[in-house]
Amino acid sequence: MHRHTLLYTLLLQRLGIAAITLIVVSFVVFGATELLPGDVAQILLGQSATPEAVAGLRAAMGLDQPALIRFVHWWVGLLHGDMGISYANDMPVADLMGGRLVNSLKLAAVATCVSVPVALILGISAAMWRGSLYDRAVSSLTITVISVPEFMVATVAVLIFAVWLRWLPALSFANEVHGLWQMLRVFAMPVIALGFVVSAQMIRMTRAAVIETLNTPYAEMALLKGASRRRIVLGHALPNALGPIANAMALSLSYLIGGVIIVETIFNYPGLAKLMVDAVSTRDLPLIQSCAMIFCLSHLLLLTAADLVAILSNPRLRH
Repeated sequence: MHRHTLLYTLLLQRLGIAAITLIVVSFVVFGATELLPGDVAQILLGQSATPEAVAGLRAAMGLDQPALIRFVHWWVGLLHGDMGISYANDMPVADLMGGRLVNSLKLAAVATCVSVPVALILGISAAMWRGSLYDRAVSSLTITVISVPEFMVATVAVLIFAVWLRWLPALSFANEVHGLWQMLRVFAMPVIALGFVVSAQMIRMTRAAVIETLNTPYAEMALLKGASRRRIVLGHALPNALGPIANAMALSLSYLIGGVIIVETIFNYPGLAKLMVDAVSTRDLPLIQSCAMIFCLSHLLLLTAADLVAILSNPRLRH
């Protein structure tokens, strides 16, 4: 009974920390958008607008109110599912973000489906044959890939596959997906740019988690009893390393969220990150704030899910 109480307490603590973090992040996001240079009303009306027209537009959009009042109104709207009205498009922010969010989720899902299996296979196999030539080759490759930023990988991918070989288009348009072949052509370049760095991070962290578990006394005892290394890894080490591996995957996939911003911009992919970048150029504050909160919420959900998996996979709490 005590263990079940401890388990529920830990779960509630993780969820509470995530909620508090989201509130703190909302303060940071709102404050950062307030510090953006330029007057939104002046940008929308143009440089030839009269001061009276600019003042009238500021009053109509509520920009003449104190920042704290606008923050409270914004938070109340978020709690009710109202993200506000876009300054530049005069449309509900939720309508603008709907299709773009779906496109970003598609890209993230494809990148995850490619990166996670590759990372698990290479990370676990490198741990099984630790110290071998294969392990050194995988470790050297992952270190090399991690040291290269996404924009460099994306640029090299465009140069090789679009310019030299002409196998893939340099730009990705999600509305052109009408079959498997077109889906591969649309997602190939962004997935290459995202998957390289994300997979490399997961490989290193998965390898480290499995090796750490293999060094435990029960794994060494199983080896002394004649169990094969494969059986020790799959039957003993891997289940007990599930928590660290889940954390490794969550950290890597949360890094993917930041990489999406760069990759969508380079390939002109019509996703949420590209929408956010365009909103910054027009000082569309409600759209910027909502996109930033979606990215922060995704990051928190991944990390919280990893914490919950780590807690539930702990044998001392599970049994």
